[in-house]
Amino acid sequence: MDFDVLIVGLGPVGAVAANLAAKWGLGALAVDKADAVYDKPRAFGLDHEVMRTFANIGIAEAIAGHVMPYRTSEYQASGGRVLKRIAPASAPYPLGWAPNYVFSQPAIEGALRANLEGVQGVRTELGTEVLSVEQDGEACRALLRDRDGRERHVRSRYVLACDGGTSPLRVQRGLPMEDLQFDEPWLVVDVMVTPETAARLPATNIQFCETARPCTYIVGPGLHRRWEFMINDDETPAGVQQPEAIAALLARWMAPGEYELWRASAYRFHALILQSWRDRNLFFLGDAAHMTPPFMAQGMCQGIRDAANLVWKLALVRRGAATANLLDTYQAERVPHVRQTTLVTRELGRVICERDPARAAERDARMLDEMARQTAPTVRQSLIPGLSAGLLAPLLDEHPDSARGQLFPQPEVENSAGRQGLLDEFTGNTFRLVAAPGASVLPLREEIRSWDSLESLPLSLVALTDEADSKPQAWHAYRERDGLLAGWLRGHGCEYVLVRPDHYVYGGAANLAQALALLASLRRTLNGVRSEAPVF
Repeated sequence: MDFDVLIVGLGPVGAVAANLAAKWGLGALAVDKADAVYDKPRAFGLDHEVMRTFANIGIAEAIAGHVMPYRTSEYQASGGRVLKRIAPASAPYPLGWAPNYVFSQPAIEGALRANLEGVQGVRTELGTEVLSVEQDGEACRALLRDRDGRERHVRSRYVLACDGGTSPLRVQRGLPMEDLQFDEPWLVVDVMVTPETAARLPATNIQFCETARPCTYIVGPGLHRRWEFMINDDETPAGVQQPEAIAALLARWMAPGEYELWRASAYRFHALILQSWRDRNLFFLGDAAHMTPPFMAQGMCQGIRDAANLVWKLALVRRGAATANLLDTYQAERVPHVRQTTLVTRELGRVICERDPARAAERDARMLDEMARQTAPTVRQSLIPGLSAGLLAPLLDEHPDSARGQLFPQPEVENSAGRQGLLDEFTGNTFRLVAAPGASVLPLREEIRSWDSLESLPLSLVALTDEADSKPQAWHAYRERDGLLAGWLRGHGCEYVLVRPDHYVYGGAANLAQALALLASLRRTLNGVRSEAPVF
């Protein structure tokens, strides 16, 4: 076998997958048919879950100058009436990072690729195209062609198709996509504005819900601004991309000398989900598996979640710490999450894209009434679901588990050596069994130490302490700085939670017996034994 995994495509999703493969010790070949990072912005928004992944990979510091926390978004009707506000969550941040960011994609992709340089076990090849993938038993055989036209075969245990919305590997297999009934033509315009222009442009992001031409304005990092314009029926994508047409569209806000055009591209915003994300040992990720309209800035986030969900599972199976059944959970977990996020995004898009004046007036009245009855703005992250299926603890009617499938918070902590930082900096993205302040941990330590598979199944014990005046004493103890996680545990009625490497909660436990049962349940499931409801 030449490689554990072949990653096809080195956009953000493929590059994250390659970095995670390196973290998990997988031998990987990552290829891209382009010779360099595309120098124009495409994706524009990412969220705290993606920033947490970037931090786990080790690029958070490198990209700090190319990201900026997302501003509050307003939905405005004609005349500037505010119909809805979507605000970021306030500090302390649940995952340790601001809930949403805008970013410069070329810089982020460059940092992801630079992070792979010199990494043992991972090789990248640019200017290399994957022509086909065949499968024979336990392996995949891929035909590659380099920039000089030379062809060769490589064998890999797994192939990750991160090859974009037009995915040749998906098309070759004739795999159908489910259409969630959203298909609208838009023009995306990126500009760099002068400092004087930036100072007088709106400071918030705005969805202009105007029937004449719905459009979106987004504040980017530094002097970067983006507009998205719906293309009217009497216009063509080629026509609206002409310089004079772009200048006319932007004239409402700026004169030509006040900005420099960076990119203008016409798109059809789709809502599509691949029906089968896996063909034996070939997996589809990112736009190859789903397409989400941009109205909640979740398109790239969805793909990076795919990589964060899948790579650690491949590593556990490769190590022998789990049976191949674990890989079935990839689609089982990702499809409901992607579907719900895409449906929410689609509905936001339908609100924005309404062109009928009568229906728009009804929309405006309804949304104004809803906003008048709200006590606070909608928080964007409240619209993103948790996991509902897959590698999760068994559901028990008599022991409700509201933490199950939720994202695990990440507080600022101090360890026994007096070092401070975000919790992931100490524990990494492994399995973690987390105990609330005062909860017993000794029996759990003994249980974990008895596992003969512990070397191949990384599992950390994390004990929170509420000692206010002294440093935590034990190596596995951490003191919170703001009580974020301790409060979250209390809110879910948990003394313990068992957390997966992708930071989703496998299950919560109200007492020590339930925590021991959680460990036993996870072990049985990874070993391919159907997990039965534990008896307490």
